[in-house]
Amino acid sequence: MAATDLATRLVRLLPPEAAHKATIKGLKAGIGLPRVSPLQWNIPVRLPNAGLHLFNPVGLAAGFDKNAEVFEQMLRFGFGFVECGTVTPQPQPGNPKPRLFRLGKDDAVINRMGFNNEGLRAFTARLRKAENRLSPIGANVGANKDSKDRIADYQAGIKAVYPYARYMTINISSPNTPGLRGLQDKRALQELLERCGGAVSKAQMEFNVELASEGRLEEEDDWKPVFLKVAPDLDEAAIGDIIEAVRGPGHWLSGLIISNTTVERPDTLMSAHRSETGGLSGAPLFERSTRVLREFASELMGEFDLIGAGGISSGAEAYAKIRAGAHAVQLYSALVYHGPKLVAEINRELAARLHADGFTSVEQAVGADFRASA
Repeated sequence: MAATDLATRLVRLLPPEAAHKATIKGLKAGIGLPRVSPLQWNIPVRLPNAGLHLFNPVGLAAGFDKNAEVFEQMLRFGFGFVECGTVTPQPQPGNPKPRLFRLGKDDAVINRMGFNNEGLRAFTARLRKAENRLSPIGANVGANKDSKDRIADYQAGIKAVYPYARYMTINISSPNTPGLRGLQDKRALQELLERCGGAVSKAQMEFNVELASEGRLEEEDDWKPVFLKVAPDLDEAAIGDIIEAVRGPGHWLSGLIISNTTVERPDTLMSAHRSETGGLSGAPLFERSTRVLREFASELMGEFDLIGAGGISSGAEAYAKIRAGAHAVQLYSALVYHGPKLVAEINRELAARLHADGFTSVEQAVGADFRASA
């Protein structure tokens, strides 16, 4: 049995949160780390609006590496990119325990973690190592639970991570910080985009000045892309409002990540913890998140880069997200049940499916489903 398989089985004997902490410690110690080339499947992809070049389109979603401790180690499993966080300006303990639950019969997880993290100072001290990585390392920023001005928290997060992250994600869709999803409402989102757009412009200017002073500025308009992460619990009207807001004045976002966890509970759930409050992720989220992704993609038609997340545990599901409009995909919950070897398996199957359908690149398959029905 491979060392990573054995480690996966052993940590699953622990309670969920203890298992996650043990995994992070093991990765930091270098236990069972392979060196899988992210290039070997020959499925590179470029996100045109963000200007991101990925060796493959399979990324690690935020939530696993909250404090930017193990992004280098996770790249060694073959991920095309890794997103760290969610990080808030000030450290916070998160919600009371227990707050993380395995739904083994459903290949799912429920969490109500509440943005537990060590804060921006500790996060950016580690993220400095990400500057020169060939595979992009992103930073997912959030707001403190007790903040009096949550948009100011996002501005602070952008300013702090901008010099080190290859891209940033504004997370307004976690269900575990009361009132946070209200920032998806049209007027609130418009204000957030206006103020965060200003923060991005200022951070870009300051970063370019720093690069110029060090003789490292390659282009005068050097910039870094920003994504907005939205919930899967959106009706047609809410999707329309978000699209109108992101298309608004300035139009500075590069893309959307679709989606976060869901507060809905399908009737099909069988596990004992199915009634726990929090965000549901894993297999039961796949259909809902892919439907919302397809609705955004069919309306936006390439105006923004879309990253598909939610319920991916196979190459077939990654391929379905891409055909539904995603330029790249992210996963996390499936690692709980299948271990990190899953990354290679997904990429291998994805490459085979692209080839079988006659696509010579990932980009050719993006949005193939709704293009065919147009």
